[in-house]
Amino acid sequence: MRTMLATTLAVAVALGATFASAAAMASGNAVATFAGGCFWCMEPPYDELDGVISTTSGYTGGRKQNPTYEEVSTGTTGHTEAVQVVYDPKRISYARLLEVFWRNIDPLTANAQFCDHGTQYRSGIFYHDAEQRRLAEDSKRALEASGRFKGPIVTEIVAAGTFYPAEEYHQDYYKKNPIRYKFYRAGCGRDQRLAELWGDSTQRAK
Repeated sequence: MRTMLATTLAVAVALGATFASAAAMASGNAVATFAGGCFWCMEPPYDELDGVISTTSGYTGGRKQNPTYEEVSTGTTGHTEAVQVVYDPKRISYARLLEVFWRNIDPLTANAQFCDHGTQYRSGIFYHDAEQRRLAEDSKRALEASGRFKGPIVTEIVAAGTFYPAEEYHQDYYKKNPIRYKFYRAGCGRDQRLAELWGDSTQRAK
């Protein structure tokens, strides 16, 4: 009975995430999913954009159903921390979301972002349709051809799978715990590295 209940709950959560994406698209909005290391730091740059409806921190790209933060943190579930962005495509383009994504990550480091290491912190773009895939791949090729970086861009571009929302205390962490968030972000060296990669004019929230 306990196993059956656990399985039922896992399926319900997975279906809930799927239905949430479907509901967003049915309302005329669209969904984008990005992994850029700690999801606390990937919500702010999107929340401040006109046309973004919501951001949700969560886990994607893994094998285990309904993973917890503790499980994902072991690096054994295959998931990466990510943010799912619901946006109005009439007010903001997917290309613009990609631009913000790139300028808030380190695309040169595999299986890590800044002070956080492990496959659960790998960077990635999870496309939801053929057009998102085309735009994502075009943006990556443009960066590679720009000559900005000496090393290869290792950010993965893969089809979006099930997205599992993270625990409630992770959502809007930078708003709920602004002092702790700022200490973490500063201690992680995120802004210093982003400035090295992109310069001071990059759009990123602190």
